[in-house]
Amino acid sequence: MCSRRNSSLTTLLAIFFLGLMSWASQHAHSRPIVNLTMEARYEQWIAQYGRVYTDATERAHRFSIFKANVEYIDSANANGDRKYRLAVNQFADLTNDEFSSSLNGFIERSLLRTEELFRYGNMTNMPDAIDWRSMGAVTPIKYQGTTCGSCWAFSAVAVTEGITKIRTGNLISLSEQQLMDCDVNGNEHGCRGGTLEGSYKFIIQNRGITSDTNYPYTAAIGTCRDSEAVATIKGYEYVPANSELSLMKAAANQPVSVVIDAGGWDFKFYSGGLFTGQCGTKLDHAVTVVGYGTDEDGTDYWLVKNSWGTSWGEEGYIRMQRNVEAAQGLCGIAISASYPIA
Repeated sequence: MCSRRNSSLTTLLAIFFLGLMSWASQHAHSRPIVNLTMEARYEQWIAQYGRVYTDATERAHRFSIFKANVEYIDSANANGDRKYRLAVNQFADLTNDEFSSSLNGFIERSLLRTEELFRYGNMTNMPDAIDWRSMGAVTPIKYQGTTCGSCWAFSAVAVTEGITKIRTGNLISLSEQQLMDCDVNGNEHGCRGGTLEGSYKFIIQNRGITSDTNYPYTAAIGTCRDSEAVATIKGYEYVPANSELSLMKAAANQPVSVVIDAGGWDFKFYSGGLFTGQCGTKLDHAVTVVGYGTDEDGTDYWLVKNSWGTSWGEEGYIRMQRNVEAAQGLCGIAISASYPIA
């Protein structure tokens, strides 16, 4: 009796599990596993970056953008023929147009440049490599936020911090927000963009710039207020355009502001390695060259400080290929470079 009952129970359990497996298989095909995986990655990303959406419609829209971006990143990394890697970061739910309009805030202008004043033009004995970070002339990576096109202020401040350290021995983190709030008489428009020239002129006319401790960054334009200056500059100069050699001469002496085309997918999601990606010369983003060197495989590079936080790139930095065939340099890095004089 016991053996017959056990046999019947075994048969019933086998039928039950076969039915369960059939049901699971049918439902798995009705909702592809890849979508479940992408949705899981999206949920994890939302939690990591604290994203909050207004409603389910916006959430679904942002998911479709996220999915396209992640698929591109996965495909690019799987290719295996690049010197650099991409990664999902805080910009993953933005289209390229949204990204460029909200983050890349440099306003290009046609300027009469006095390049004959380039003080480093006769320099012939440049070091093979230089890193201003190792000499204490670079403050920690800062973050302009995801909705404020204030890159112009961060680049102008970074080179002012650098020359101040070189001239006085003091590294002081200076205030981007003071430029945002107070430099409003020219082409500077806070989060809607600005120019390096205007920033230099403001610091000169204001008889200096204060620290970010005195005037902290808010990622939004506010009301200008008086603050004690802690650093000054006397003027500024441009690096001769379309010459990576001239840019190298300048960068051998101090950090240099440069403007690049940063609107492409690869730059947006760069996470490490030597960047050799495709990009144009539509200058829209101001950054700072804080050094240069040569990679292990012999590829020359620029060491560039960005203002997108430490979760982007190599803890906030990017190494961009140097000495490319195009006169403008990779992403136009040699077109519009400048530096302050202290």
